[in-house]
Formats: sequence, C-alpha cells, structure tokens
Amino acid sequence: MIRRILCYGDSNTWGYDPVTMDRFDETTRWPRVLERALGQGWEVIEEGLGGRTTVWDDPIEGYKNGRDYLIPCLESHRPLDAVVLLLGTNDLKQRFSLSAYDVAQGAGVLVRVVQGSQTGRQGRPPRVLLLAPPPLAPLAAYAEMFAGAAEKSRKFSAHFGLLAQELGCAFLDTAQVVVSSPLDGIHLEKEEHRKLGRAVAEAVGNLLA
Repeated sequence: MIRRILCYGDSNTWGYDPVTMDRFDETTRWPRVLERALGQGWEVIEEGLGGRTTVWDDPIEGYKNGRDYLIPCLESHRPLDAVVLLLGTNDLKQRFSLSAYDVAQGAGVLVRVVQGSQTGRQGRPPRVLLLAPPPLAPLAAYAEMFAGAAEKSRKFSAHFGLLAQELGCAFLDTAQVVVSSPLDGIHLEKEEHRKLGRAVAEAVGNLLA
C-alpha cells in the first residue's frame, strides 16, 4: 500500500525562491525532500498557493481562502493518510489586522475540517500534522504590506502549539528548524527547504508509525 501525504500551504510550500523569484525545482522544494526522506511506499502531494490564507477572503488578491479549497482538495486526493498544514504567514498582511492568536485559530478551523472529513482510509479522517510558520525576518519589499507582522509571527510557536494540544493533532514548530530569508523576510531559501523536508519526514514517520 502506498501511503499518501497532502502538503497544504502557501508560497513556501509551492517553493518560491527568494533569490531568483521563481520556483525551486523538484529536488529542492520541501515536499519533494519529504518524499525522498520517507523513501519507497510514500506519495507526497504538493498543494501550495502563493498568498493563501487560513480562512480569510483577500479583497485584493482573491481566491486565496484556504478553507474554501481544502474540502475539494481532500476529496480529489482521497484516500489520504495524513495532511500537513503550513499556513498563517499571509494572514499577517496588514489588510487583515489579525493577531497571532487569530491566525492560529484560523489554522484550527482547517485542522477541524480535516478531522471532520472522511477522506482517509476506510472513510476515516486523515491524521493532521500542524506546522507553526517560521517567524519573519526583517522585511524588505514586503515591509508595508506586512507592517507589524514580524513581532506577531514570533508568537506563532506558542499559539499554534496550544492549538495542536487542544485539537489533538501532531505539531511541529518550524522556528526550531528553519529561518526566513533575509532577502525578503518571508520565504525560505534552498537549504531551509532541505531542513524542513527532513524535519517533516521525521514527524510524519512518528505520526504514522
């Protein structure tokens, strides 16, 4: 049996390269690193979208609400053994005026969607691994769009960790694994993708052992 993992996130899951401002290749993106680290018998599905939020409608960019697409995404890829959620950074855009607590609660809605679905094996829900996004580095081009976000992002670890305990899902604090690029303050550079993929592989292996 092939075990199937869905990685649901934003531009850091899609693989945005802050150096070239293009997409990292298949050997670099963390979901692909994850798949190689897990080895044979695993399939990892990449579902990253730049600008995706947890549950918020973006009045400027549109179609970025992570809750809206999550249910059809789960259904289209069923059966799934686990879903890895890495969202929340885009919720810190100044236009949303959210606290770190609110962002974590938005991620909690997504956890509940997965836990309430029947898209796992034999109609059961998939397991969930919730990732706290890494804190932002000093912002460059995105400074105005993300005004005040860096300080809020440093509270992600605590709020996401408490939420995972409350909802009974697995948790990984990416702040203990990777750092955001100093080039733009938001995205992960090549080596950070490698670190994250390996850390998620260990967490997924423990979750589904």
